[in-house]
Amino acid sequence: MMHHAFSRRQFLKAGGAAALSTAAAGLLSSCGGSAAGGTAATGDSATYTVLYARQPATLNYLICSADPDLYHGTHCVDTLVEYDSRGKIREGLATSWEWDADTLTWTFHLRDENWVDYTGAVLGPVTAQDFVDALAYLLNPDYASGTASLVTPYVAGAEDYYNYCVWRNNANNGTVAEDGTTYTIDAAGTVTLTAADGSTTTCPAVDFSSVGVAAVDEHTLTYTLNYDFPGFLSLLNYAPFEPAYGPMLAELGDQFCTSAETACNCGAFYLAEYTPLESWVMKKNPENYDKDNVYIDTIRYIYNQEALISGPEMVRRGEIDQATISSDILDSWLADDTTKDMVSMDRPETGKSYFYFFNFLPYAHQFPNWNTTGVDAQYQPDNWAKAVNSTNFRKAFLYAINPAVTLAVTAPEGYENYKLHTITPSSFCADSKGVDYTECGALAKVTDHFNEATAKQYRDAAVQELTAAGATFPIKVQYPYNPAVVDWDKQCQVFKQQVEGVLNDGFDFVDIIITQGPSDNFLNAVRRAGAYEFMSYYWGADYSDPETEVYPFYQEAGDRGTCYAFLRTGVEDGIITGETADYVMTYMDMVEKAKAITADLDARYAAFADAEAYLIENALVIPLSLPVPPYIATRLNLWEGQYAPTGFSSNRLKGIHILDHYVSMDEYNANRDAR
Repeated sequence: MMHHAFSRRQFLKAGGAAALSTAAAGLLSSCGGSAAGGTAATGDSATYTVLYARQPATLNYLICSADPDLYHGTHCVDTLVEYDSRGKIREGLATSWEWDADTLTWTFHLRDENWVDYTGAVLGPVTAQDFVDALAYLLNPDYASGTASLVTPYVAGAEDYYNYCVWRNNANNGTVAEDGTTYTIDAAGTVTLTAADGSTTTCPAVDFSSVGVAAVDEHTLTYTLNYDFPGFLSLLNYAPFEPAYGPMLAELGDQFCTSAETACNCGAFYLAEYTPLESWVMKKNPENYDKDNVYIDTIRYIYNQEALISGPEMVRRGEIDQATISSDILDSWLADDTTKDMVSMDRPETGKSYFYFFNFLPYAHQFPNWNTTGVDAQYQPDNWAKAVNSTNFRKAFLYAINPAVTLAVTAPEGYENYKLHTITPSSFCADSKGVDYTECGALAKVTDHFNEATAKQYRDAAVQELTAAGATFPIKVQYPYNPAVVDWDKQCQVFKQQVEGVLNDGFDFVDIIITQGPSDNFLNAVRRAGAYEFMSYYWGADYSDPETEVYPFYQEAGDRGTCYAFLRTGVEDGIITGETADYVMTYMDMVEKAKAITADLDARYAAFADAEAYLIENALVIPLSLPVPPYIATRLNLWEGQYAPTGFSSNRLKGIHILDHYVSMDEYNANRDAR
């Protein structure tokens, strides 16, 4: 194809347009065709080689929750359902499935498929019992799975069984909980929980057979749910719902999947070799039902602790097939005739969004399973409590913030295409008529808020209101960042300059104090501890339904929630009162009513959209952006691969060709449009 020279401005605009047109109308979009552009590789180039920088803690996909630990589960173990390149659900290990609303049961009919070992030799057939055995393993607290929470709220009996196992182990081990609870067990297996105040609760023995998963026969699998949960099919794209070869699990226990030799495979590839701190090798699985759509023969991951630095030079030499082009070398690559057409972008994520939020709990608080430290005295938490309780104060921020200023740090020219005026990104999901969720209900009327004149009107109203409440000015606004995250400190600096420039024009209203948090354990030390007053962060969706987007903000009564803004706790502790307390509790009620709607998808989406719009318009949260996709050099046409806003489909290499050249931005856009 013809190559064109790009200026930096043109290049970044092209990259922004690519993110904007990530069309994927969710589960309701039509099937995409094969992608265009380039020539597929042949011979030795059918090996895909890439660097990785972090040694995995485990290869066991049933207990891990992040890359690179999940490389094996992603590429080598198939799921019941999967997705095409535009996000439409399609057959995987299951060829068909049905939902019975009366019994709350999903039934899946499995295809004939085999397990293979590290040589590609057949171990045995994939059966429905393999899914049952895998879930029993995952719900066994002896194995400390990090993903049980993707199962226990939804599969009937799973939470009761899991809790019982934890309490039984605590009793047998003499463990005392953080809140002082002790545990004893009798001969019948009944566990007694004794709280610190002496009150007791008994829990009779719970057997795994009470969990709502069953192998009806070798090729028929059922899941019985706690309630009619519209997002369940999308959860199947996560490791907790993958199968494992039952005989191997029974034999190996905690040694399952600790090496290539102890791993089982039923996916597009099998794990042939694994050497810690050296490499992974995965080879095309000759037994896989869909092997004709697997175009890569070998995947090779090479360990390199300096992958971000070494990768680009190794790409220049043709030694690896993909690397990130970091912002500090992007300009030089675009200016160099030998590399400018080697730079494109990663495929955008539409299951994650960034936003600003206020801390409604600036004091220490003891939850049943977590304690917050609150805001340090030097940042005047009492003064902050008065400020955050003022709708006028929060709306002054809502209208004063120009998201483009922060985004320009990482996307200097293409930032307009990443801005969000909602929390849920567009193209995340759609109703039964194909209407994007962000165009449903009251959310359809929400637009960009940045308006300096309006911000100053709310500021002036807040000054009057807060002066009467005894607040002092400027209001200190502690705004922390994690130094381990590239450019977060720069984003904070430009944010401070931009917002103070608006709100302090004519009055010394706020003092945004940027603080550096720890690079390790930042979440527990800062966000989850409530050790901030204002913050920017992100949320990644767990499944394809708008309910997943409420969890940074929604809290059940007395619960800590996900430790973002502590909205309900602020009300329960009497910090948030009056109008703002009414807004918070109305939002909680709106969410609870939306969650209860399961039979009518359109009504459910409209109800969640109304709740999200209410949250934003009352400045309980302030939307920011989609993640800006990284610039990369790659020999893969990423647009022909699987795509889903949640789960790990988008990381799979099935269906993707290795090209005989690195993809340019022109070709990237053409491939996107040709799906």
